[in-house]
Amino acid sequence: MSPSRILRSMRMSAIVRDRPIHLLDHWTRSNSQNLGSPSLRRWLHGSQIQRHGNVTRPDPGTGIKLHFKDSKGNLLKTIEANEGDDILSLAHEHDIDLEGACEGSVACSTCHVILSPEHYDLLPEPSDDENDMLDMAFGLTDTSRLGCQVQITRELDEMTATLPSATRNMFVDGKKPTHH
Repeated sequence: MSPSRILRSMRMSAIVRDRPIHLLDHWTRSNSQNLGSPSLRRWLHGSQIQRHGNVTRPDPGTGIKLHFKDSKGNLLKTIEANEGDDILSLAHEHDIDLEGACEGSVACSTCHVILSPEHYDLLPEPSDDENDMLDMAFGLTDTSRLGCQVQITRELDEMTATLPSATRNMFVDGKKPTHH
């Protein structure tokens, strides 16, 4: 692509707070002869900005149902999820007290959940990293998994995730998890 074509496409302007903001900045104007270099073209890409936090939830009755229970078996909440969501993110989104101190990086066991046996068997085997973290989980059972590692599928419809009575966390200061 020729430098003049890149320059022409960059002259478009975006409206921010009712003021045009020209995408061609001072550095680019003073170095327009270098617009043909591959590294600069990568830097000045024209792809659309990715937007975070705009997850579309299923219409009522069309999603995959997931039941959350407390350690005593009392139903906390029933939610509907999309295929591919993970239990930890869903719990944070719906204000269910599932910690997830490592934010899903498989570096703790604070998102430990106990799954219904019939649904546990439908899941793929836990990874070695997940098993290592589960070894540190409080109240480990045969159907324990880390919520950050369980991806929801259609086969898991009506699954129950029971929260353990306690968690083990090295970072204890009363911090509550927040949805990012």
